Amino acid sequence: MSKRVNPADPNTIPKFVEQVRKPPVARPTIGDSYYEIKIKETKHQFHPAFSRTTIWGYNGISPGPTIEAKKGKYLEVRWLNHLPKKHFLPIDHTLHGAAGNPEVRSVVHLHGANVDWESDGHPEAWYTNDYEITGPMFRRKIHTYTNHQQSATLWYHDHSMALTRLNVYAGLAGFYLLRDSQEERLNLPKGNYEIPLMIQDRSFNEDGSLFYPDTPNPNLPVFPSIVPGFLGETITVNGKVWPYLRVEPRKYRFRILNASNRREYNFSLSNNGSFYQIGTDGGLLSNRTEISSFELLTAERMDLVIDFSKWKGECITLLNTNEAVDSHTRSVMQFRVDLPLRGEDTSEVPERLYPNMDLHEHMAHTIRHLPLSVSFDKYGRLMFMLDGKMWHDPATEKPSLDSIEVWNIINATPVAHPIHIHLVQFKILERQPFNLERFNQTGEIEFTGPAEKARIYEQGWKDTAKADAGMVTKLIMHFKEHTGNYVWHCHFLEHEDHDMMRPVRVITDAHPVAPPHKDEEPHASRDPSDDS
Repeated sequence: MSKRVNPADPNTIPKFVEQVRKPPVARPTIGDSYYEIKIKETKHQFHPAFSRTTIWGYNGISPGPTIEAKKGKYLEVRWLNHLPKKHFLPIDHTLHGAAGNPEVRSVVHLHGANVDWESDGHPEAWYTNDYEITGPMFRRKIHTYTNHQQSATLWYHDHSMALTRLNVYAGLAGFYLLRDSQEERLNLPKGNYEIPLMIQDRSFNEDGSLFYPDTPNPNLPVFPSIVPGFLGETITVNGKVWPYLRVEPRKYRFRILNASNRREYNFSLSNNGSFYQIGTDGGLLSNRTEISSFELLTAERMDLVIDFSKWKGECITLLNTNEAVDSHTRSVMQFRVDLPLRGEDTSEVPERLYPNMDLHEHMAHTIRHLPLSVSFDKYGRLMFMLDGKMWHDPATEKPSLDSIEVWNIINATPVAHPIHIHLVQFKILERQPFNLERFNQTGEIEFTGPAEKARIYEQGWKDTAKADAGMVTKLIMHFKEHTGNYVWHCHFLEHEDHDMMRPVRVITDAHPVAPPHKDEEPHASRDPSDDS
């Protein structure tokens, strides 16, 4: 590293010079189920050649400490906001929920959790340092997580109204690994051989501080202004810029999370090796799948095993093939298979993993048609919308407790969007192309090709799904156990903060609607929210 390194210029930043580390595991504060985690400003070393960078972190680190939980065992977490009053990233005060509120606010969402709404991290349940000021939906200082769901790779992150893009980019994200006895019996790689990897893109100023753009257009009447999407010039893994990992010639389990603001990844190995996929967002698959590449949009997770036993002595790069061959952001990290085998590898990747629990379309009580559209706000800025509505428009998605719903996400925009629905895990039933011009003119859906099943790496339970441009993406989900105020949104964080988020109110309905007959047309189904 004798050449001068300029953090603002990725051409000068050497790759694969620091080893990636597992985030530490959080320890209970009292007993074995109560945690206090501080949200605070700190300094972080992204690269050995950089000066230490100001970030925000849970317990002062980024990624935050990994919370390990067991199915059915309650955990309580008090997320203590110790942040300063001023943000170090550019605040847009014109966004919904930003005007008139403190510029630094926090609330934590446990992404993918089956949880009561008061502990869900509602975007208007934010609070400032020491709860001096709280948002209109703030209810609890201590969040309760029941962990009443199958083992899964969950994650927690900031979810403050109009600030999520900035607070997550500042460092507020961490893993939450939920385990159960079914998973433990499988003898998958564990301990030192199970490694969560949080992947985020970052840009830096020359002094090593984090760069985030303050406007998409200097001629706008708003400054600072939100941008349509942020793409960083470097890739970080567990908070390190282009790191490496030394591994033994044996099997390793990796839980991979795309925690970037906007960037999409298509992962593969530089030696054309394969992965054993064992899980998706919501937990383990019924059967393992061997794949050579997989796509992750923001917030999506992939649970997989790599067997390095046949690659002893090799250096293998994890690639993002969405990027050009000569792009710095094509490289993610490097695996060095240069450690001696410490003992016989007795771990397994069984073909059968977890009991299959499918939902079928004929079970649905309600079928919804929900378009994604493009608009402009009053300042002339591009804005994506859900069902043509803004955040503060009245809730229109009001599923009944214990109802099964099908959501047809009709993407009439020119880009794909990662759609996240709080509270539930869902299955992707299919995608089908439609006549966009006719839809925009008449609102009618005319399909232009056959339906496509979920991609091979999307077969399991999901809480975030890619809604492809020009396609109707069909999702099925079961609203159970909890009622109350939840949300659904695009997980491109700039889109979410700029009104691509809508309320979901799960209601108690004493007379749930009978499922439509399997031959009924979707438009004939009835919405229980009509009765509320």
